[in-house]
Parts: sequence; C-alpha cells; structure tokens
Amino acid sequence: MVDWLSLAVPLAYLGILIGSLATFSSLYRKRKARKSNSLEPWFPAHLQRDIYFSLLHIDPPPQKEKEKRVPAIPDSVLKAALLRRAVEDIKRVLALRSQKQALSVLLQRGSVGDDLWQRFLRAEKEMEEEVKDVVAEANAYVPNWGQIIFQSANEMMNNDLYRQRMSEHQDKVSEERKWWDNKKASVQESFMKELNDEKTGSSAASKAPESISPAAPTSIAQASDDEPVLVEAEASAPGSPPGSKKKKSKGKK
Repeated sequence: MVDWLSLAVPLAYLGILIGSLATFSSLYRKRKARKSNSLEPWFPAHLQRDIYFSLLHIDPPPQKEKEKRVPAIPDSVLKAALLRRAVEDIKRVLALRSQKQALSVLLQRGSVGDDLWQRFLRAEKEMEEEVKDVVAEANAYVPNWGQIIFQSANEMMNNDLYRQRMSEHQDKVSEERKWWDNKKASVQESFMKELNDEKTGSSAASKAPESISPAAPTSIAQASDDEPVLVEAEASAPGSPPGSKKKKSKGKK
C-alpha cells in the first residue's frame, strides 16, 4: 500500500517550485518585453514607408454608380513609392550588417550594455519583417516582382549615389577653377618679374663705363740718334741729276 501522505509533501514541493518558476519566467518575459518596447529605436522613423502607406490608404473621391471607378492614386505612383521604400530598406540592412560584428565584439568586451544589443536585435527583426512585407506588396502589383524589386532598388540607390558625387564635383569646379586662375596669375607674375630683372640687369651692364683701352702708338716715330735719316733735298744741286737725294747723318750731341 502506497503511503500517499509521505508522497504528498515532495509532490507539493515540486508543484510549488514549478509554479514559482513559471510565474517568474512569465513576469521576466513581460518585463523584458516592456523594457524592449521602451528602448529607443535603432533607426529613425521610416519616412518612405509612411509615405507609401499614406498613399495607399487615400480614399478615392465619391463618384456616381454609372461612372467608372477611378483609384485615388495611380499604380505607377504606388510602385514608385514602394521602390523608394525598398531603397531605404537596403540602406538600413547594409548598415545593420556593417555594425553587427563591431557591436558583438564590444558586447563581449563589456564596452557596451545589454540594452544596446537588445535594440540592435529588435532592429534586425523589424527589418526582416519589413523586407517580407515589401516582397508581398510587390507581388501584389506584379507577379514575381518581389524577386527583383530589391535588385531594381539597388540600381536606383547606386544611381543616386553617382548623381550625388557628380553634383559634389560640379560644386567644386568653380572653386578649383578660381584656385587655378590664382595660381596661374602668380606664376605669370613671378615669371614677368624675373624677365624684367634680367632686362634691367642687361641695360645696366651696357651703360657701365667700358674698360680703359691701351694708348695708341704715336703717329710719328722717333728715330734713334744713331739711325740715319734720309732727307729729301729741297732743291737739286747744280750739276746733280734731278730727284737726287742726299744722305745726312745726325750725330750725337
């Protein structure tokens, strides 16, 4: 015969223990969910998603029964808004992928708290739901469009980045042109200054007094005392042939 009284005590203990654990777990989960909801979101408000839902829920104007029903917003506008929403989703997904590894390392080192990690995990879960919602909306407009909508959105994002960089370079063109004109003017000014200095130096050198040249030799050579001098006779001596010359020697004094 089983002694139920002796088994009642451990069974009651186990029941109380299991009940207390279940209550603690329930309270802990509720508290954690409440704390997670009170945390600041990882990303700011999704403006493109809000615009898409606002356009989607605009009611058409009232019409008569016989007239054809016209939608308030054309499908082309809704598709463009959905593409813009997908572009923003791609940016946020890429940001989460680039930040996850660094955040996990900081969490392991204890540099950041658990609240920041909970915010990140919640942002990841929200983005997963957002991507699924965008794919479902795209398939509702065109069959199988959800498979390529993010590819189209990626091309749009790259095109926007290219245009942004081109506009930044165009804005810097005037500044760079001004810098180049100033540089060109300064180089030209320095070159003209050097050229003027060279011209001034050459003109000063031409006006400087020339070096004294050696004295020219005297036109009349002085004959030495011993050198004989031939003197032309002023008049021919009687009996001498005309044009005859006398040789006169000059002695020393």
